[in-house]
Amino acid sequence: MSEPTIRRATVADIPELDRLLHQVLEVHHAGRPDLFKGGVTKYTAAELAGLIASDETPIFVAVAGNPPTDEAADSFVAVEPTNGGDACAERAGSGSNESDPTIPAGAEPVLGYAFCQFQRHPNDNILTDITTLYVDDICVDEMARGRHVGSALYHHALAFAKESGCHNLTLNVWSCNPGAQAFYERMGLKPYKVGMEQIL
Repeated sequence: MSEPTIRRATVADIPELDRLLHQVLEVHHAGRPDLFKGGVTKYTAAELAGLIASDETPIFVAVAGNPPTDEAADSFVAVEPTNGGDACAERAGSGSNESDPTIPAGAEPVLGYAFCQFQRHPNDNILTDITTLYVDDICVDEMARGRHVGSALYHHALAFAKESGCHNLTLNVWSCNPGAQAFYERMGLKPYKVGMEQIL
């Protein structure tokens, strides 16, 4: 199996991002239903478009084929809901979008994503003025696991952080997801702070 291609997300990828966001949320909901709702996503289609447009919040996607066409982006705009609902329904795992009208013609299946954002604290009273690349979320499609998509995404984000002059790369991982924690440890990440709770 060849290595996936990693590139910046475009608006044509929003339906696929939405599909994967559902997968991530369900993992968190299953692990901590007291904290995470089920059947929802973290971002709306409009919010995803804003993140994609900003160089401060780059989103990287892993794909197996060529980048989506301009026609795909135009098609997405045409089908974007106006009632604040989700951008698309779940796609069948066939790898083809011909039978699913919610995936624009010319768009390609996304194998995984990495949501990133630059963090800075200029003129802070206690924090030094460094630049951090914070990885807000990494997801690999449940149908693409075991194909080294996650490691390809992480190493791409790490190289991007270095090229951008960042001091470090950080992320959060939930204790209810030990598989993710083990993956990040294999990637070389180490704890630098710990969140704790006592449920009342």
